[in-house]
Order: sequence, then C-alpha cells, then structure tokens
Amino acid sequence: MDRAAILGTRGAGRRRRAGSGGRRATADGDQGREPVNKLRFVDVCAGAGGLALGLEEAGFEPALLLDKKRIACETLRLNRPEWNVLEMDLLDFDPSEHRHTYDVDLLSAGLPRVKSSATVARTETEEELRLLEAAVLLAPSIQPRALIIENVPGLVDSPKFEDTREFIRKELEHLGYRFRWFVLNAADFGVPQDRKQGVLVALKEQYFDAFVPPAPTVTEHLPVGRALRRSMGARGWPGADAWAAQAIGVAPTLVGGSDNRGGADLGPTGSKKAWERMRVNGGALANAVPGPDDNVSGMIKLTDAQAACLQSFPEEWRFAGKKTARYRQIGHASPPPVGKALGMAVATALNS
Repeated sequence: MDRAAILGTRGAGRRRRAGSGGRRATADGDQGREPVNKLRFVDVCAGAGGLALGLEEAGFEPALLLDKKRIACETLRLNRPEWNVLEMDLLDFDPSEHRHTYDVDLLSAGLPRVKSSATVARTETEEELRLLEAAVLLAPSIQPRALIIENVPGLVDSPKFEDTREFIRKELEHLGYRFRWFVLNAADFGVPQDRKQGVLVALKEQYFDAFVPPAPTVTEHLPVGRALRRSMGARGWPGADAWAAQAIGVAPTLVGGSDNRGGADLGPTGSKKAWERMRVNGGALANAVPGPDDNVSGMIKLTDAQAACLQSFPEEWRFAGKKTARYRQIGHASPPPVGKALGMAVATALNS
C-alpha cells in the first residue's frame, strides 16, 4: 500500500535530521538540559490506557498519548490529568507538528484488532491494517529506540497476514531495527482471562540482543471466582461465596464489540457458552452486583467494573461515558500487566 494512501499527504514519510529532538541529557552533550531518569514513550491508539498504564508501571513516562475517540481521551484525562493526550486519528497525525515526540525511547501501539482469518476480507479490516501500517510508518520520523505493537495472535504467523509482516520487515530493517514476533497470554501474567495477544517488539540493532520476551509471572492462573468474589459480595449477596467457588476457570476473552452494534455483551456465542458454565449471563451487563434481597436463582450478570477487574485494571481506574461506552473501552484494552511485562523487558534491553 502506498505510504501517502496510508498516512495522507501530511503524515507520509516526513523525515528529519537524526538527533534534532532530545531524548534526555547525556554525559558528553546536551548541556543545559534537565536530566530525565524515566524512559519516554509515545502511545498511539491509546484507548482507555491499558498499555500506557502498564508501561508507566514499568518505569516509562508518556510524551504523548493519541486516540481518535473522544470518550477514550476523556478516560485518559480523568485518570492522569498530567498526561499529554491528543484527540486525533492516527492517519492524520504529523510528528513534525509535535516535535517533542522525536527520539523517544519507545513507540507503542495497542491497535484496533484486525479481523480473524475467517473474516479477514471484511472492509473494516482494511482500516485496521492501514492503522497498523501507519504506526510502523511513524518510525522514520519519531526514530524511537524501540517499538511495541500489539494485536491479534494471527498477525504473528497466519498466512493471511504474510504481506503485512513483509511490509513491516522492509520498513523496519532499512531503519536499522531488528524485531521479533511472539504471542503472549494475559493469563500467564496474573490476568484472570484467556486473552492471547500477538506482539511485535523491534529495537535498534545495538539493543536487540539484550531483549528477552517476557516470561510468565504466575505459575497458577487466577480463576474468575477468586478475582470477583469480593466484588460479587460487596452489597451483601449471600450467594457470592457459592458462586465464586464454582467459577474455577479463567474468563474467555473479553470483546469490546463494534460501535455499530447495540448494547454491551461479553462476546460471541462461544464465549457466552463458556460464561454459562460459570453461571454468568454473557448476553448483557448488570447495573450493579446482586444485593441481599435479590433472588438470584439462575445466572448472574457482571458489571462493567467487574469486566475491568477481569482486565486487571486497578480499582481506582475510572472509565468515562455510559455503561456500554465504558464496557467497550474495557473490552478493547490491553491488560496493564501485559504492558508492564513488555515494558520491563524493553527497558532492560535499552538500559543494557
């Protein structure tokens, strides 16, 4: 795909002199600049901030977070008013108008999911692949030392995405990056959810050999019942312990769904059947957890706050908008513990 078609006339291939923006002070130059201890990153398609929050926990600080959806930007500002949040479509973003993004340590992108191989011909996928390619095409201008791009597992090795992987390879190799594709499961990092994520990590040549993909941080997956027992009993529902005791598996992958669809639910048919086995009605969300006088004889519904717990967002992280809008942000997010693990692995390589 032609670069101008991806980025438009403004963002297409804008280059600048290497070193024209400062990352941080060094021992033998950049005199008069304030030293900065933390690694800096730019996060595009930031959504509700799951990846950015994980990177923050890994010791990074954002130079810019970009998302085209107003509700996502409201969520970011609600939780981190000090963050530099820009409401803009990635396809319209021109780094030359935001020169503080030059030479950051990391460019990260938790992009909208490309469709599975069964639906890859759908027109929505063209937009999602354009965003993926646009994120890669920021590298010549921003010149980050590392990139993290997170999407569906099929992007790693599916023949359907071979052309996309080849495009990425050519773009990154001629800029001096080496890279690695791999798949992570959020459940291996303490998230109570079976959520596989395809990941691309690229680093400048001198840092690549020090990079090791994150290893699992837990030896036992966290079941849904244990993750939600306290919240399920928060209003005094007497059946909370019994419900938690039988919800012994991890959650199926939460899906945020499309803005073109109706209300929020917990995913496609296969996911709903998995929820049924844990006595959860996956067809809708509740406004509140059951109370002491609620007669819950069948399946229960989860709240959007409980969905956020299943994504391992901290309790204090708030989501802007009404219930459906909140849930869609949650379902589309990258779980913060995965972002933290990736950030720590990249930081180790950059500091080696």
